[in-house]
Amino acid sequence: MARSGLAGAVRVARWADATLGPGRAGATSDGKATLSDATAERAARELGLTVAQVRADWDTARLAGLVEVHGDSARPGWRLRAWDRDDSAVLRGWVALFDAWSLAHPEPAGHEPAAVAEVVSAMPQVLSFLQLSAGPVPLAQLLDLLEQRVTELRTERCEVPYGPRPEPETPAAAEDAPLAPLLDWALHALASVGALTCGDGQATLTPLGSWAVWVKLEQICVAAQSPAGNIEQSAEDMLRGCAQLRPNAARAEYRAWLAARPVGSAVAELLAAARGDDALLRGLAFEALRVVGAPAEPDVRAVLDEPTLRPYALLWLAEHDGADPEDAHEVLTREEATWLWVDTAAAVADHGEASMLVRHLESAVQPTVPALLDEVRAVGHPRTVQVLVALAAAHPDPALAKAVRRAAFQVHTGRS
Repeated sequence: MARSGLAGAVRVARWADATLGPGRAGATSDGKATLSDATAERAARELGLTVAQVRADWDTARLAGLVEVHGDSARPGWRLRAWDRDDSAVLRGWVALFDAWSLAHPEPAGHEPAAVAEVVSAMPQVLSFLQLSAGPVPLAQLLDLLEQRVTELRTERCEVPYGPRPEPETPAAAEDAPLAPLLDWALHALASVGALTCGDGQATLTPLGSWAVWVKLEQICVAAQSPAGNIEQSAEDMLRGCAQLRPNAARAEYRAWLAARPVGSAVAELLAAARGDDALLRGLAFEALRVVGAPAEPDVRAVLDEPTLRPYALLWLAEHDGADPEDAHEVLTREEATWLWVDTAAAVADHGEASMLVRHLESAVQPTVPALLDEVRAVGHPRTVQVLVALAAAHPDPALAKAVRRAAFQVHTGRS
């Protein structure tokens, strides 16, 4: 259903990508894939559509994240790139359109903006009622529910003033406005994106609409069950709170934290935490990004040029593309694997026990400790000295500890 409902938007987005991309023969004069009047007319001719259909499909493509508009230029979104191979990209695209129903079908003129905003805020409860009803619901019943919810929203906004009470004001125009026309608009807007059907004085969620509302309710439940209570924390504080949790408990915490915020800002916040000085948070941030999945791919790919994050990003992308986690390290060069070994050792040195640091030696790709020390010195990790000093202090073999201390001294003094 999602693929069918977005087929027109995909067709226009792919036409724009193929025809208007910078550097192509069909590019516009400024090299930007903008939908000007001339472009819309050209698309209509080549796709056998009307200009109105092209513009409607283009707007749908934007709302569904199939195209991303930056100022006066546009580019394909990750959902368009993943459309044929990733069902989750299709469903996320449709949910984005579902979330934007009030933009997909603008409200009729002549209504107070405040009243429109109240109806938009109240519709999740109406949709939840439709989902729980699992069948047609009379419009009169939905109108009654909408009026109750709007009244609740108005009551929640009221504040008891301190000091002398002013004379009662006349009711605002928004509170006098009848809600029936706005309910009719909201239901038809939701129908236009494929979430429900209206007819014979009743409304019914489509299977796709019912699934989307169920997903929203599930997200609310997940967020409410944050096991460690970190849901309102920043990414960095949340990751610190997860550091002592077992893997399954940590993943549950990541899911709760992610469910409570937009995916784009959550990914950006996790990557910002990964750029910090704490190597433990770096690893945990990418574990949280594994829970995000496909929507994080463009942002993860964008940090490949950052030496601090590159090894983590390469492993994340390899696993995302289907590599076995045990074999994913094969995508790293020897230098990248060594850098990651030092970074992980820094996390262990800061937060783990001495025995863990000694065991970490076994995970090095180098066959011998002298070879490891040579490559560790060469890789230039900023925590190299501290890691080697901690390892020397922890290792029970005096000869090996002496060699590691010598290597730390050489790095510290800049000697070879």
